[in-house]
Amino acid sequence: MKSAENAHAAAPAAPLPEWSAIDTVLLDMDGTLLDLAYDTRFWRQVIPQAYAAANGTTAAAAEALLRPLFRQHEGTLDWYCVEFWSARLGLDVVALKQASDGVAWLPGVEEYLGQLRRRGKRLVLLTNAHPQTLAIKDQRAGVSRHLDALYSSHTFGAPKETSAFWEAVRKAEPFDPQRSLFVDDSPAVARAARLAGIRWVYGLRRPDSQGTIRDHGPHPAVDVLQDLG
Repeated sequence: MKSAENAHAAAPAAPLPEWSAIDTVLLDMDGTLLDLAYDTRFWRQVIPQAYAAANGTTAAAAEALLRPLFRQHEGTLDWYCVEFWSARLGLDVVALKQASDGVAWLPGVEEYLGQLRRRGKRLVLLTNAHPQTLAIKDQRAGVSRHLDALYSSHTFGAPKETSAFWEAVRKAEPFDPQRSLFVDDSPAVARAARLAGIRWVYGLRRPDSQGTIRDHGPHPAVDVLQDLG
């Protein structure tokens, strides 16, 4: 699940990274590599409909009930945990995900990852997605075949929004922060990466092909991954 930090806003052009000074490219999954439209539809339509059917109410009433509950856990590890939501909602969230279509790459991203690998960059996935969610999306889109390593924040017991995550992931993946680039569609995660000392940090403004522009304020951001050159 991703938080909805969307807004229409004009943004300054982001300076391009110095690729000769970058060895490792750290990448978010949902909203950076994969189209966030799948997750938006799943949590705003599929889950409320399933909850309504299980509890004898309408989808609109279920959505109104669930919205504040989701916001209560936003930014925590539970927010991204299918086991937590299955228990909390009385639904089999994994089964619902497996039955839901629409996992797709953002346009041009697969080709761009190939370009980065040909440049000799190490490509590392850093996702808040639960391992079961990651497995489903990897099965559907073949995410892992484009990357050198994949890490879920659940492995470290802390979401990417926290310093604990960045301390833990550096032990598992010993990258040099000053020679690394990180891209994420979440402003909160991008802030955490900057605080962790990552030299090149960019936000993604168009994580959802069917959604609005995400505002990253004064921080460097691009519309799509390929804009990084």
